[in-house]
Amino acid sequence: MAKRKNYDSEFCGSLPLNHINVVQDYGYLLVLSKDQLTILQLSENASDLFEKPLKSIPGTLFSDFTDTSIIKSLSERFDQNSKEKFPLTITLKSRKMMALAHFKPEYIILEIEKADLPTERSFTSVYEEVKYAMAAIEAAETIEDASQAAIHELRRITGFDGIMMYRFDEDWNGTVIAEEKDAPELEHYLGHTFPGSDVPRQARDLYLKNPYRLIPDRDFTPVRLYPVMNPVINTFIDLSDCNLRGVAAVHLEYLKNMNVKASMSIRVIDNGKLWGLIACHHVRPHYLSFETGAVCEMLSSVISNRISSITHKAQYDADSKLQQLQTELIAQTYAKDDLWDGLFDAGDVRLTDLLKSSGAAANIGQVLCTQGDVPDQDTLENLFLWLQNKQDGKGFSTDSLPEVFDEAIPHAKIASGLLSIPVNPESGEFIVVFRPETVRTINWGGDPAKTINFDPDGKKYHPRASFKLWQETVRNTAAAWTPQEIAAAENLRAFIFEFNTKKSRP
Repeated sequence: MAKRKNYDSEFCGSLPLNHINVVQDYGYLLVLSKDQLTILQLSENASDLFEKPLKSIPGTLFSDFTDTSIIKSLSERFDQNSKEKFPLTITLKSRKMMALAHFKPEYIILEIEKADLPTERSFTSVYEEVKYAMAAIEAAETIEDASQAAIHELRRITGFDGIMMYRFDEDWNGTVIAEEKDAPELEHYLGHTFPGSDVPRQARDLYLKNPYRLIPDRDFTPVRLYPVMNPVINTFIDLSDCNLRGVAAVHLEYLKNMNVKASMSIRVIDNGKLWGLIACHHVRPHYLSFETGAVCEMLSSVISNRISSITHKAQYDADSKLQQLQTELIAQTYAKDDLWDGLFDAGDVRLTDLLKSSGAAANIGQVLCTQGDVPDQDTLENLFLWLQNKQDGKGFSTDSLPEVFDEAIPHAKIASGLLSIPVNPESGEFIVVFRPETVRTINWGGDPAKTINFDPDGKKYHPRASFKLWQETVRNTAAAWTPQEIAAAENLRAFIFEFNTKKSRP
């Protein structure tokens, strides 16, 4: 393969998951009006709660079925324009249950736990459990250690048969970086990569709204809302941040193909962006209480904060080192009073050190100078002409030069990556640095080209049936240039302009 492909499916990413107008059957869902808390909609199984025929419930007051204290709490939260969902204990027909309240501009959504409220645990017991997990995660010094600590603690708390954590790349492929499993029915995927289409765009967007996604039983019976249309907004309601939200049939089939009966996915966020996911799997139905879900939500924040702290420290250290090398390189060039000697030949620091490259070439004043591993002179001259014809006057970078410049194909081993610094682009004067080819073998969890399979009639589609190891070799690519390295090259461009300006003065 010449260049890695992007497997983030546009088709999968266009399906409106948040408007699936059904819920899972492990709970009840109510929709209340904002003024008098009138019941606008309810999941069809909720008629059991009220002991009344389903069709007679919409239009009744929620206060007819619960304590005034609950009504007061909901009203006050609505008046405060609360945007966060919050847990509460409600009593309906003498049944005491946990609920989650979501406050929308036009209505309130109540998710009610189907199981009667268990014996309430003390704050101390919950705090001890969470604090122990937090301490283990926060003690980790590396991404790998933090990931392993996170899945170990989550498995201890949730009791899932297996948990794995994967990290997204720039194309939204997820590579498993930590795993803990003991059920023989579950395959091991440590080091395997899953294509971006496995968690399509709209599903990733939902994780920014909801920290976790629980499916206690893959074979649940979907429960519809009644009435189907919300009478206030005259359309389906948005269930984006609801735990009970129904599941697309293709995802349930995906779980079946993995031999998974119950699953839970927990987000990992870095700098406001989805960084990775923790996938929890069970070979039998496995229900978690709202309380345990709240613990997982809290640990999602702890894990995300620790990952962010580690990555930000690593980035700060790398930036500091880059800044130090750049300062030394500029000072060295001024001391030598010669651009080529200062950047390439003199002192302890070279441009190739700063930009972590294996070769460099410069075309300045009609003189071609090279250092390290570079293509032949004819190819370099054509490369400079190609850069000149781009006519944007800006630096150019790529981690796959053979993909965009055909003459680089024979030189892929030494010049798969290119970063250019325009000195005088109108005259074809550039400094360029090269990175060698990095041949990578990707261990995919199944063939990534077969993530979606349509029936012959083209109406129904299915996920891939196999997650067995499928290897792909990626060639003609180099290590990607970081934004910081590209910025350093731009800073050098400004320095070179200033240096040449001073040299030209009488």
